[in-house]
Amino acid sequence: MALEDVKALHFDVFGTVVDWRSSIISELEAFGARKGVNADWVQFADDWRGMYQPSMDAVRRGDREWRPLDTLHRESLITLISRHNITGLTEEEIDHLNKAWHRLNPWPDTVEGLTRLKKKYILATLSNGNVALLVNMARHGELPWDAILGAEVNRAYKPLPQCYLGNARYLDLEPSQCMLVAAHNDDLAAARTLGYHTAFVCRPTEYGPHQTKDKKADSDWDVVADTMTGVADALDC
Repeated sequence: MALEDVKALHFDVFGTVVDWRSSIISELEAFGARKGVNADWVQFADDWRGMYQPSMDAVRRGDREWRPLDTLHRESLITLISRHNITGLTEEEIDHLNKAWHRLNPWPDTVEGLTRLKKKYILATLSNGNVALLVNMARHGELPWDAILGAEVNRAYKPLPQCYLGNARYLDLEPSQCMLVAAHNDDLAAARTLGYHTAFVCRPTEYGPHQTKDKKADSDWDVVADTMTGVADALDC
């Protein structure tokens, strides 16, 4: 189908829609200041995100039963608390820190871009985040989703095909009637293989000043833009 047949935009969230790194660093620094805990919070944030893919790999392979991202994040957090020699935290404090992922801030162009796109398209998440995390993040950042979908609903972490195919099915659409909007070339490649249209949003500081990947489009995606408002421009919204 042609681009004109697209009915729904599905969005990667971490890094594409929200600035996870700055948000997590800010939360950690504020928590450390309140608790009087000194740590390299920038490194802590990077380490936490670095455990993201490995923690899902065991689930993808079937070595572990399904568990939501909140659970995987908390397991990684407990490991890092020990690794960074942080002691004396209560279970409630650990839970509060873990839910920092529920409070990630949108990139400055996100809400305007989504609001414009919503006038023409169904907007759905296609994220590895669990439903509660994505709902709370949407309320925190005023993200105007029509549907919260993705890994938990489909019981599969990206890039497993059933995550993308299930998202389209829940909206009663063919993959060719859907477009994935993402800042990650590998995510877009997986979606395109299954029939999705694709839009790349460049987020060259997602991983901080030393980012080495996804600094540009690596393929001829249907749309390539520097901002979410740029995606809206390209799709005549």
